[in-house]
Amino acid sequence: MPAASTHERTPAVGLLGSVDWQGNIFKDGAWTAGRGGDYAVVEPATGEKLGRMGLATPEDVAEAGETAARAQREWAATPHPVRAAVLRRAGDLWERHAEEISGWNVREVGAVPGMAGFALHVAAAECYEAASLPSRAIGEILPSEQPRLSMARRTPAGVVAVISPFNVPIILGIRSVAPALALGNAVILKPDPRTAVTGGALMARVFEEAGLPPGVLQVMTGGADVGEALITDPNVRVISFTGSTAVGRRVGELAGRHLKRAHLELGGNSALLVLDDADVDAAVNLAAWGSFFHQGQICMTTGRHLVSARLYDDFVERLAEKAGGLPVGDPKSGTVALGPVIDAGQRDKVHRMVTESVRQGARLVSGGTYDDLFYRPTVLADAPLTAPAFAEEVFGPVAPVTRVSSAEEAAELAAAGDYGLSLGIVTRDVMRGLAVAERIPTGIVHINDQTVNDEANAPFGGVGASGTGARFGGAAANVEAFTETRWITMRGEPARYPF
Repeated sequence: MPAASTHERTPAVGLLGSVDWQGNIFKDGAWTAGRGGDYAVVEPATGEKLGRMGLATPEDVAEAGETAARAQREWAATPHPVRAAVLRRAGDLWERHAEEISGWNVREVGAVPGMAGFALHVAAAECYEAASLPSRAIGEILPSEQPRLSMARRTPAGVVAVISPFNVPIILGIRSVAPALALGNAVILKPDPRTAVTGGALMARVFEEAGLPPGVLQVMTGGADVGEALITDPNVRVISFTGSTAVGRRVGELAGRHLKRAHLELGGNSALLVLDDADVDAAVNLAAWGSFFHQGQICMTTGRHLVSARLYDDFVERLAEKAGGLPVGDPKSGTVALGPVIDAGQRDKVHRMVTESVRQGARLVSGGTYDDLFYRPTVLADAPLTAPAFAEEVFGPVAPVTRVSSAEEAAELAAAGDYGLSLGIVTRDVMRGLAVAERIPTGIVHINDQTVNDEANAPFGGVGASGTGARFGGAAANVEAFTETRWITMRGEPARYPF
């Protein structure tokens, strides 16, 4: 691996090159020093320092909440074509600055170029989809037993806090930021500090360039204290959180104590069912992508492979062969299939789960080793149902494979876990696949595809330990997530009552 550099170098100019973002946060339309100081932005593949980001404190959050609340009232009153135009321009800017943004995604996040390009495609699509929201009907006329006009109207929630994770920071931030803004809300975004340029600073710059008024989008980079301050701030009415189930539970509890809505998109341990009539080569192609894409650092990653006994040995052999041939290294080279995991803590967690699973009886067929932050794609055969790599979310490039005797057993095992995010089923009989899927509670189902898919106009969310349902994607879900329903009546003359 290349030696870590002692100097700092910004990957590109353009969106960030035209402002003084280094060491700052984005508050009330200005790049300004956070009260928490600043920290180095580090490239996981090399250890090189790419720049510095500012750190907010709860005091910064309180100020942002007040200015966001004031800015939101004016933004909500802005004519809907103006709001739509800002979102359309934002979509154009993601595409126009693709090279710069992709460079940061590759270097700061560790995404391979294909993943970085996909994130930009989704970001632009989310903005274009959101641009259609301001002109949609915002209410309905209700029948009334009184001589009055009775209406239900959708109004902006107010200030929305978006807390996004490190793994896919552009997609997992923009899918809340764009619709919330389009519907007349202000947003305070807290990206993960490890990917705060890609997931925070660049997003702020896109909307700033798109013409969003000052204060309507602010970026508060920080730790758990900043997240808690956002959730409890009196000006914040809705929290949109994407992250682990453990943290999501705490977010939901804290939001509930403050009588706030929390939309939680949490972890997953998604299953891929390979039924006895499946094409093995096709199934292996799906399995490898589902488990190893983006180093397995995706909530929808295929975490359990439930394979028909008739195909099992052939499947394991071919999947291990494919895993062994996948190149792993610095994604800047453009010649690798997997880049680095985000940091040493995540790498060590992945390795502990692999070694413990082997200790419990899983057979290591491929991988299970690492060089610095580069973890080899790993295949575990005969994984016991209690092995950590099978029973829990790994968030790394690990494919545990278990033999099943029937589609019924596969469905039973897939439904037995706490998570319910995504599901893939491989079969030549799609109606049979759909019937099997009906027995497994998940928010997403893909027949003859792997578990990692995303489209801006499709509802997204999980059940059980994977979250609070589809609160992202699609007009209906977004309107439900980021507006309130208000009952309004009107009479021509004041009503008269007995006293």
